[in-house]
Amino acid sequence: MPRARREPMFPDGPAPDPAGSHHERRIRSFQPRRSRVTTGQGEALRRLWPKWGLDIDGLSKLDLGELFGDPELPVVLEIGFGMGEATAKMAAADPGTGILGCDVHTPGQGNLLNLAEQNGLSNVRVANGDAIILLREMLTPDSLAGLRVYFPDPWPKKRHHKRRLIQPEFLALAATRLAPGALLHCATDWEPYAEQMLEVLSASPDFENTQADGGYAPRPEFRPLTRFEGQGLDKGHVVHDLLFRRRAHQ
Repeated sequence: MPRARREPMFPDGPAPDPAGSHHERRIRSFQPRRSRVTTGQGEALRRLWPKWGLDIDGLSKLDLGELFGDPELPVVLEIGFGMGEATAKMAAADPGTGILGCDVHTPGQGNLLNLAEQNGLSNVRVANGDAIILLREMLTPDSLAGLRVYFPDPWPKKRHHKRRLIQPEFLALAATRLAPGALLHCATDWEPYAEQMLEVLSASPDFENTQADGGYAPRPEFRPLTRFEGQGLDKGHVVHDLLFRRRAHQ
């Protein structure tokens, strides 16, 4: 029987629009991508979403200790994890840190859940929806041990620059959810976006550059080289890492 138009593909899985209409309409920093979910990804979503997934509905505060089953576990938020390969590698390399990956790409959500199960990673959770609503409505002050934004959409056309995620307003919000001393780590291979990131981060009163020269950072060992990044490097792209620390409360 064909599915009704509004019937979800995964009834117990990620919702198509978890925040619905109960939050304001605004310019998004992301575009939901529709692509085919493989059999393995679909099975992972069906089996693992109820255990390791959550919809960003903006209706309640999130208890990260309860979500990860360990109130002492430091949790890092990763916004936009793609297919999840790098996220899984980071989780495997640092089992003492929880990674809450946020994305809207259903195949990637299924792939990350699959990788987490295959590799026995109990420190990964997957959030479906808008990271802004997650930060603003669902996370409590000082609850995050870190924030990672790797290769966000550069929105290269000038008229779309307002859609870029790394903006002063986003940094002000993120700072309220990061614990003092927490690391904000961004990476991009789009030179103009890297320059803008460095400019707005350097101007933020809430963050300080970990680099004494005030510039870009070398890629830290904990951020693995992704397939996407490798393809870019093969084409001569230069990847810039930015490592900024949340200032202590004044």
